[in-house]
Amino acid sequence: MIKRIFVVGLALAAVAFAAIAAEPAGGLAVGIPYLDQDTAPAILLGGMLVNASNLQSIFTGLKTIFNNALKAASGNWQATAMEVPSTGAGEDYAWLSRFPRMRKWLGDKSVKSLEAGKYYKANEDWEATIAVKRNDIEDDRLGLYNPQALQAGESAGELHDIIVDDLKNNAFAQTGIDGQYFYDTDHSVAGASVSNKGTAALSAATQAAALASYGAARTAIMSFKDEEGMPLRLIPDTLEVPPALEAVARILCEQDKLVDNSPNPYKGTAKVIVNPGLTSATAWMLHVTSKQSVKPFIVQMRKRPVFVQQTGQENDDVFNRGEFKYGAEARATGLYGYWQLSYGSTGAG
Repeated sequence: MIKRIFVVGLALAAVAFAAIAAEPAGGLAVGIPYLDQDTAPAILLGGMLVNASNLQSIFTGLKTIFNNALKAASGNWQATAMEVPSTGAGEDYAWLSRFPRMRKWLGDKSVKSLEAGKYYKANEDWEATIAVKRNDIEDDRLGLYNPQALQAGESAGELHDIIVDDLKNNAFAQTGIDGQYFYDTDHSVAGASVSNKGTAALSAATQAAALASYGAARTAIMSFKDEEGMPLRLIPDTLEVPPALEAVARILCEQDKLVDNSPNPYKGTAKVIVNPGLTSATAWMLHVTSKQSVKPFIVQMRKRPVFVQQTGQENDDVFNRGEFKYGAEARATGLYGYWQLSYGSTGAG
């Protein structure tokens, strides 16, 4: 084996020597091309030459893995949120300042004026980046990065859920269109305070406990009225809970009997969503999701996740750390829709 390598080495040396000997003054011999980093043959035994062509091939391969994972990802965000396209740095949601309702036409029409600039949301930048080491390319160990590209694609596919979960987790402390916390006790409607917030722990222990928690939320939503005092005719249909409350939620919405074996008056009144993205183990939410025009939560999408690369070999990251960068970028944000479409309880009791 050693002898064979030695012979091959001598042959390569002979070819190189002949090329040099045949070189005319001032340049290479005719027929012997100049070997730069993009045209040189990959003579690294068991490895890969780092050149523009191979870097592009790596990008294409990782991008394919990313896009396949992105397409395959699915989540729960569509149940309680809607997507609104964005065409600039941000969007003005003046159209959310009124909950339009049909009314009897007596005299002049009651025109609902939009208040421009009242609820502006700027888009935010999102990213997921992979660093690919030059040494791993040269050593042909790119399989190490396939799982990372797959994870980046899955994460990009979950972007809507990540945005909506952030809205829900902060709904007791972030403001909506009316300047109040999304879940609050003093939303102003026709000069009166209206609440879509509770503190009762979700319970299926007895009819009284169910009525004081889940039942109170249903009653609150179905009692909401507009500025003219007309019922909004809202019927909640989705109960969203963290994993810790799944069993209670399923008893309330799916079982004939409550824990104490009494009849369950709420069976079939809502579908259950168990959301592992909720950070509180006690907070729960009841939503109206049947409206086609608007949902309780909104995803503002400026640029969907795309796969990008930073592979210029003159880049500082390549020179200083021997790393090429691949990853996903997106521009989007989230905001609250009509507070009347949702009721939240801290579950703190």
